[in-house]
Amino acid sequence: MRPASIAVVGGGTWCAAVVEGCRRIGFAGPVWPVHPTRPEIAGLPAFASVAALPEAPDAVFIGVNRAASIEVLGALSAMGAGGAVCFASGFRESTSETGDGAALEAALVAAAGPMRILGPNCYGFLNLLDGASLWPDQHGAERGTRGVAIVTQSSNLALNLTMQARGLPLAYVVTVGNQAQSGLPEIAETLLEDPRVTALGLHVEGVGHLPAFIAMAARARALGKPVVILKSGSSEGARAAALSHTGSLAGNDAGAGALFDRLGMARVRTPAEMVEALKLLHAIGPLSSTRIGVLSSSGGEAGIIADMVEHRALDCPPLTQTQRDGLRAALGPKVALANPLDYHTYIWGDRDALARVFAAMLAPHIAIGVAILDFPRPDRCDAAAWEIVIEACADAMAATGKPMAILSSLTETMPEATAKAMMARGVVPLAGFAEGLAALEAAARLGQVPGQGHRAGDPLVPGPEPVNARLLTEAQAKALLAEHGVPVPRRALAASPTEAAEAAARIGFPVVLKALGVAHKTEAGAIALNLSDAPAVAAAAARMGGAEFLVEEMVDGSVAEVLVGILRDPAHGFVLTLGAGGVLTEVLADTTSLLLPVRADDIDAALDRLRIAPLLRGYRGRPAADRAGLIAAILAVQDCAMAHAATLLELEINPLIATPDRAVAVDALIQLGERP
Repeated sequence: MRPASIAVVGGGTWCAAVVEGCRRIGFAGPVWPVHPTRPEIAGLPAFASVAALPEAPDAVFIGVNRAASIEVLGALSAMGAGGAVCFASGFRESTSETGDGAALEAALVAAAGPMRILGPNCYGFLNLLDGASLWPDQHGAERGTRGVAIVTQSSNLALNLTMQARGLPLAYVVTVGNQAQSGLPEIAETLLEDPRVTALGLHVEGVGHLPAFIAMAARARALGKPVVILKSGSSEGARAAALSHTGSLAGNDAGAGALFDRLGMARVRTPAEMVEALKLLHAIGPLSSTRIGVLSSSGGEAGIIADMVEHRALDCPPLTQTQRDGLRAALGPKVALANPLDYHTYIWGDRDALARVFAAMLAPHIAIGVAILDFPRPDRCDAAAWEIVIEACADAMAATGKPMAILSSLTETMPEATAKAMMARGVVPLAGFAEGLAALEAAARLGQVPGQGHRAGDPLVPGPEPVNARLLTEAQAKALLAEHGVPVPRRALAASPTEAAEAAARIGFPVVLKALGVAHKTEAGAIALNLSDAPAVAAAAARMGGAEFLVEEMVDGSVAEVLVGILRDPAHGFVLTLGAGGVLTEVLADTTSLLLPVRADDIDAALDRLRIAPLLRGYRGRPAADRAGLIAAILAVQDCAMAHAATLLELEINPLIATPDRAVAVDALIQLGERP
């Protein structure tokens, strides 16, 4: 990644672009083109073969077809070259089209031997700190002394990110392609070790080798370097089970989101959000809290931001008396004081007054001050009066020790030259309301990681996928859960309506009757509630039909019905989903996901994120749920899952009824397999 010499094998346009790119970036070492017939490539003399090179190169760009790439790699490895970028496609990614892609990729890795390779099917990398460009195209990046590293599985996305004009300083841009040998986590960890790298941005389609990804995240935390992740697609390994509500609600993305949360990474949804988040993290690092102080010279802007903050994990807290006193002294009596603050235009152009207003907002409990400002077009307008706001922000930062950002409503109204000048002053330029708020949210999330991000240790890594899956009956599932301490109703099995009536009498009325062997009993008419006598039980059993029935005590006094589900996701771990349960599970779609193992405080916090949280706490005078009992029941479900981790495919309780004095699993589904 920091070569002293570079070879470029191949003679097409792509290879000429690599040679030219090395020249343009100011690469200090020799660049050796290799081509069997052409005397020169992009103005440099070419060597006829790899063997003819004066010495083993540190890094090589291989720009020949897939079959020739294997031969070249073998020759490079034999001579002791440092590493190579394999540009060619037509390997594993095209197996369905070519038929031999996977085999050729295996041959490629074998030919490389101990030599490290990037790709195949990738653009390579840019080292903007030392000036190395193994990159077969134009790019918009420039040299620097420190900055963020970006690693992506998409070469085109990497190219696009180099074209950003938002003032983000780049240290490395690396594409990994098929990751035939060197995986994204390993490359990312290598870049994190560079002290000049301030933060890491990852674009992933799939996590890949989960233990390596977990190790990379741990190293990032140890180094104190924040990670922003953009996830696209869905994991092929994730198993979306049709049998359970959990599978349909959580889907393939829940495991990824839970993994990134657990590992202390901030997830964003768009490339623009990634750029803004990395810029903020490069400049000031994670935020100490979600509390921001917003200032604008426009009431309209202040109102828009207030509305947008409502939908983010951010907070514009009411002004304290100290803030009000400082703002009033700076603004006079005509301005209504609030957060967000419309400071009007009375002090426009007055650097000292602006600085005093900004400093007054930057109270100790505020994580960052955000000044709303859109700069005029530099090609048509004079921005001198606007630049005074940058100076005032810098003055306020110096006076308070608090960070400030300037947030534009549009990307176009944050010119690149202005953004760079702001970064040089320590003021963070955030371009676009939506992207800027997403960046603030990401930085605030990362600031909370030490307190909540990974308390329960590393996620449980699933072993090989079990085979010969079988669905336990509800009675079997509840018996298994009960072995691990999950509270279940008093119950009995019956083989006929008469036996069901007799069992109900022994349990005590009212009872619930269920026909076994049906996954979704409510929809199938295979459940009857609140049966108050033996004839009612016998009649209900006769209506349902079936060969076996489960008779249970009727659990009453429900405060709320909770869904507890665990899915085996080979790509991310065992995913625990908590949500609103019962017949409205899919209608409400009120869920949150965690990765096993979890602790009591993780569950407690997750329950508070649900929309049914007010019910659990006691809504409008109604009794609250037995919180300790509910959490203990969920922990017992986890115990059951972890005890059977080698064979568990999915487990669901829906609902776990939370009452004022207990939590009871009244319906259960478990699917187990066998060790492969």
